[in-house]
Amino acid sequence: MGDEKAKRKEERGGTVSPARLVPPAGDESTGPLLRELVSHLRKNRTQLREEWARRITEAKLLTAMTREEIFAEATSVYDNYVEVLETGAVEALQAYARNLSERIIPRGVETDEVVGIVLLLRDVLARSLFAKYQTDFQLLNRILDAYEPAANRIANTVAVGFVQERERIIRQQQEAIRELSTPVLQVRERLLILPIIGVIDPHRARQLTEQLLRGIRTNRAKVVVIDITGVAAMDATVANHLVQTVEASRLLGAIVIVTGLSPEIAQTLVTIGVDLGKMNTVGDLQGGIEEAERLLGYKVALISEPIQPIT
Repeated sequence: MGDEKAKRKEERGGTVSPARLVPPAGDESTGPLLRELVSHLRKNRTQLREEWARRITEAKLLTAMTREEIFAEATSVYDNYVEVLETGAVEALQAYARNLSERIIPRGVETDEVVGIVLLLRDVLARSLFAKYQTDFQLLNRILDAYEPAANRIANTVAVGFVQERERIIRQQQEAIRELSTPVLQVRERLLILPIIGVIDPHRARQLTEQLLRGIRTNRAKVVVIDITGVAAMDATVANHLVQTVEASRLLGAIVIVTGLSPEIAQTLVTIGVDLGKMNTVGDLQGGIEEAERLLGYKVALISEPIQPIT
């Protein structure tokens, strides 16, 4: 009945909730075995936690953490592990895995370390089962048959949670780097500079356009200097986006001066049919700033006598 319901939900385009990945201890087929297993793990909690923490240290995993921190985390993971075996529900383990990942990823803990400690726990628990049921191999095999699928799914749940959190942090870091790599700087009243360095992909091109237009509006800028000296190459898609940025800035009342065009980028602009007569270009950043100051009515005059340094 449950499988048919899940199948019908998938056919409708829905998803099956992953909340229950492990058969609960009340399941008719494996319930009694898992209940016996859970009772064994609770009874030997102290000994098994200490053994697991020792194995983690010996394997040189979680080296960014102290022994006390490792034991504290081992305690929490152990208790969540046993709870999943008992109830079949993984929500608490998923939440804890996300929380753990948030705390240890910034400290340099790698994915293989997290997978390694979970597999070590599986090994520690399996060894304790061998020791307990070594005189009854038939019962041991039945308990292992019930335990191993659950242990594999628990390990997968923790690993997936860690990887997802790492990917989320990486995306945040990439976003922060993009923002830092495309700063909109105000150098004078009504004058902005946007220095661009590195590779420009379509996503970054859209981002810098948004930042520039926001800066124009916020600072009521009249002239913008976009310096692309640090951009080695630009494909046709990004070149078109640059042209659109110039046009959008003009609609907001700002003149755009593009500086630092390389021969390759200039050729790309010509190839895609950009009318360079509509784009203000100057050879280098200094020349672009001077042109921008001229458009704004600034005049730079030399001081008759150089300023003496303070001694």
